[in-house]
Amino acid sequence: MNFRRAVRHEEPEINLIPLIDVVLVIIIFLMLTTTFTQTSGLEINLPTAEATGDEAVSNEIVVAVTAAGDVIVNRNPVADKGIEAIAEALGKARPGGQKEPVVVINADAKAAHQSVVDVMQAAQRAGLAHITFAIQTPPR
Repeated sequence: MNFRRAVRHEEPEINLIPLIDVVLVIIIFLMLTTTFTQTSGLEINLPTAEATGDEAVSNEIVVAVTAAGDVIVNRNPVADKGIEAIAEALGKARPGGQKEPVVVINADAKAAHQSVVDVMQAAQRAGLAHITFAIQTPPR
């Protein structure tokens, strides 16, 4: 007595549809959670130091910002703290024969950030593209 029926050997089958579903869900999750940040920076062109000391000084406009927010351009105080007044003072301090003077900002450590930004905006309005900051290194 043979109780076995005819045994059929079915070929194994790999179903790819669930795999594709899982991969698509992972891709959608990654697309939604990925952050695309665009960092904006301030482009500052620093001068090169190949010139002699006298030439480098004559090509600079020194701007000092005090802790109280007062602005001094080439040792001449600016009466108004507004951007237009600072831009006018920077335009007057611009050397005649030099093409691209460098604006050196000497800001007090306790000066308001807005005061320094105002000087930078005034330099932009006066057509001065080269800006650098003077810092003091701590003693070792």
